[in-house]
Parts: sequence; C-alpha cells; structure tokens
Amino acid sequence: MADVLKIQGKYPEAIVEYNKYHDANPSDPRGSEGARSSVQAQEWIDEPSRFIVAPEVQLNSKQMEFSATFVDKRGNVVYFVSTREGSTGKGTDGIIGENFSDIFESKRDRNGKWSTPVPIGGDVNTPTNEGPLCVDAKGRTMYFTRCESPEKNKNQPCKIYVATKKGNNWTDVEELVLAPDSITVGHPAISADEKFLYFTATNLEGGVGGRDIWVATYDKKAKTWGNVANVNSVNTDKDEMFPFIHDNGTLYFTSDGHPGMGGWDIFKAAPGKTESEFGEVENMKYPVNSPADDFAMIWESGHERGFLSSNREGSIGSDDIFSFVIPPIIYVLQGTITDMDTRKPIPNAKIQLVGSDGSSAELITDATGTYIFGDKGDAERYINGNTNYTLTVSAANYLNAVGKETTVGNVVSTTFIKDFALQPIYPDKDIEFPEVQYDLAKHTLREESKDSLNYLYQTLIENPTIVIELSAHTDSRGGEKPNQILSQNRAQSCVDYLISKGIPEERMVARGYGKNRLLISDAEIGKMKSVEEKEAAHQKNRRTVFKVLRSDYVPTGLEETQVQPKGSNDAEGDEDDQ
Repeated sequence: MADVLKIQGKYPEAIVEYNKYHDANPSDPRGSEGARSSVQAQEWIDEPSRFIVAPEVQLNSKQMEFSATFVDKRGNVVYFVSTREGSTGKGTDGIIGENFSDIFESKRDRNGKWSTPVPIGGDVNTPTNEGPLCVDAKGRTMYFTRCESPEKNKNQPCKIYVATKKGNNWTDVEELVLAPDSITVGHPAISADEKFLYFTATNLEGGVGGRDIWVATYDKKAKTWGNVANVNSVNTDKDEMFPFIHDNGTLYFTSDGHPGMGGWDIFKAAPGKTESEFGEVENMKYPVNSPADDFAMIWESGHERGFLSSNREGSIGSDDIFSFVIPPIIYVLQGTITDMDTRKPIPNAKIQLVGSDGSSAELITDATGTYIFGDKGDAERYINGNTNYTLTVSAANYLNAVGKETTVGNVVSTTFIKDFALQPIYPDKDIEFPEVQYDLAKHTLREESKDSLNYLYQTLIENPTIVIELSAHTDSRGGEKPNQILSQNRAQSCVDYLISKGIPEERMVARGYGKNRLLISDAEIGKMKSVEEKEAAHQKNRRTVFKVLRSDYVPTGLEETQVQPKGSNDAEGDEDDQ
C-alpha cells in the first residue's frame, strides 16, 4: 500500500503507511527507508531544481518512445526507440503488448522544429525489438540493443550489436560479444574519448544485483572490446540501467535501488580514478524525476539541455520522450547615481566594474542617473556567477565612490540594486567625516580617532588624484594663540597618521584655524538654557574636516599623464581668509 501511494505521488499518505509498517516490522528497513525517501521527495517537489522538463510532442506518439540519442555534433539529428506505426516488425510483442520496437530518426530545422520521425535506413531494424543505442562522436558507428527472440510472453535475451554508416544507411551489423550467450546485455553508452563502453547486463557473474552497469575497454591494437568490469560504486541489489556518460565524465543512469521518488529515478555520479569508479550517487530530484518511471537521460554536447524518457503525467503514450533544459542564471547589477546633497540624479557618471574572475566593464549613466549591467546580452555586460565585484563610480565635481557586490553562493537569477550618493566638491567648502577626538588640550590621537581617520584614508585611496587640506578647529574657550597652536598640531597629527599609512605627504596640507571659524557663536551658545546644550555646541565647534584643493595630483616619479579634473579650483586656498 505504501509503495503504491508513493508511486502515485501521495507522499504524506505514503509516509503514514511506511511508519505503520515500520512499527509492525522494526527489523525491516523498508519501512523507515520508504518514509525517509517520501519525505525527501516531497521536499524536492516543494523546492524544485532549476531544470525545466516538458514533453517533446513532435517526437511522441500514442505508442512508446524512449531512449533518445543525439547523432550529430550540432544536436540536430536524434535517434530514439519507438513502437509506433511504421515499424518493421509485424504483430504484437507479447511482453509489452505493443508493436515490436525499432529505431527512428528525426531532424531539427532552423526553427527548432523536429521532423516527422521515420525508421532509420539500413539493416539495423528487424522484425524483432531494437532498443537503446548510442553513436560515436563521428556519427559513423552505432552500438544498439537487439532482442532476437520473438517468442511470446517470455523475456527476450538481448545483445548489443554494432553497425557502420554508409551513405544514409546503417549496415555491416555484427554482435558485440561482452558476456556469455545466456546473459542479457543492452543499453550501450560510449565515453567521449571512445575508450570505454558502458552497458547493462542481467545476472552477469560478479554483479551486485539483478541488472547492473558494466564497462568494457577498447583495445586499439586488437580492435576489440574487453576487460569487462562491474561499476559497483553505483550498483545496488536491484536494477541499474540506461547509462550515459557526459562529456565531463559524469555517469547518468537509472535505478530503482537508490532512494527515489517512486518508480525508476535518474541519478548521477561524478567520475573517479578509473573508468569503473565513480563518486557519491546523487538523485537528480524533481522535476527531472517524478513519482512515475524516469529513465534514459542524455545531454546534448556543449549545452545545458537534452532528453529523458518517462511515463509521468503528461505522457500520451506509455513512455514518452521529454526535453529538459537548465535555464541560465542571469544576474543584473543596476542602480542610480545621485548627488548626496540635492538627491538629484547625476547623468554621465562613469561606473567601472572589475570582477575577481578578471572580467571588467564600464558604463555611463543615462539622463536619469541610471546604470544597468547585464540587461543587453552583450558578453562583456554579463555579471558572472561565483564572482566578487568592485564598482568605482566617478563624476566631474564629485568624490569617487566605491562599492562591492558578489554572486558567490547565489544560485538563482538575481537583480542586484547598488545605488550611490556622491559627495559634491565645492571650492573652499569643508567636507565632514567621522569625529576625530582628542584628550583635553592635547593633540595626540586617541585610538578610536584612528578609526575616523581610516575613513579619510579610504577616501584618499578611492580618489587618487585629489589633494586636500585637513583642518582642525577648537571651541571658543581659551586664548587665541594657544588654540591656534593646538589646532595646528591636531591637524598635523592627522596628516602624520595618514602618512604612516602610506598616503604621500604632498597630497595633504595641515591647517589649524584655532577658534577663528566657529560654527556656533558664543552669543548663540550664551542663549542656551542647559549646560548639556552648551557643551554640545562647543563640541560641534571642536572639529576636524577636509576640503579638496586640487584634483590633478600625479604621483612623484611617474610621467605626467593627463588626468580628468574633478572640477574644483586649483588654488591652494585663500590665504587672506585663513
């Protein structure tokens, strides 16, 4: 009952029945394993993988279609097995209750439409069953399954045969001996380098279960296949079949022995050290798999698409061919550049994008201050996966801004929003930054003040062409001369710290203004009612700020190169005002 519910996709009900069975038969692992796999199957349906799976209606009929194979490098010719009308065999196969199967061909036109399938030409198709096949990279040699016995209602002993293409016909059909005569073999799959042939054999000595996946090695000198080995890293005590070797060496296969969603499921295993060793077996999950039978997955070379076979909901025959595709993960990085003070958009700002993978791109904002990387489809504008990005934004009369974004760990299509508000540069206007604190009447930097100066350090790094005046101010208390000396020393302490971090001395001018440029006058402070208000006002007057003097700095020792000015005055400052 539990197995039936699972195959029907009724996983919550199946879990209840599996748990009942486990309670009644605690020593039988089928109860707990069935419940566990049903929970997992429901999770896969609730959170499907990126695959898009759909019936390939142009290839399917009301009869069986399964085990598709790409024949040419461009993926425009496909062979598959079918019991549809037009097959060579006459009458009905007593095992499956349909026509005897043949190998059919279809071609894809420029519009992506598949032609009406027809039997392949030559001597491959016979009155008995021809089944799963593969073709070498050149499309000249075919390995296919044939089940010779037409005897009704009996399992047909199957063998693998080889055929050669001459013109449009497949001829010179010969049996490929891989096992004793009494053993059924089939489902051939050749590796990309054509050194190894994977296949399925039933009850072959040395096997693990009923049907196992095996591999044979090609001997170039003898021009024969031999050295047959069991791929025991993927085989179970049940059935493993329909192998396919991806160009990257990954083995895809079908099994009812590994935990799955119901009937047959499709699995994969990464290549190991030898042709018969593979890594951990992974279920391909939903929607590649379903509660029904899913099998014979193949990939088109060089693409993230292919075919699989299934009798799932949506099939018009007992087995149908389904196409699958992994849609690309598309990342878009976009944002708006605005003025920090006015909040108005900045047109013609330049955004430079540099990726940790070595990629780079550059855009200019439009009239609305907007930029978009990734929307046009141009290769250089794509945002790549598993990459860290640095964005540098620059515009005339503004300080540069730098931001970070990453696609590392992001496995879904995402639009990243990265807005920037740029600090405008005004002639002789101070720019505030995090407060630099000093002990009373001292100019030595507190440890926490270094964090504030690190902000200014980063600004200088991000704006390598600017020269600044770094100015310190005191409050109105105390004498004018002591305050002037104190403020000059404080400004110099800031400059010295930045020099110690590697900023060239010639990029900074230390200037102390004492109590000459109060933000809040003594008269205003005198009107304040509380001591706290007055002290806060004095604190606001005690400040360290900077302004941009020039934007054309070139490091000493380098050849003069033309640098785009940011638009500030080249004057060192108005000495009369200082």
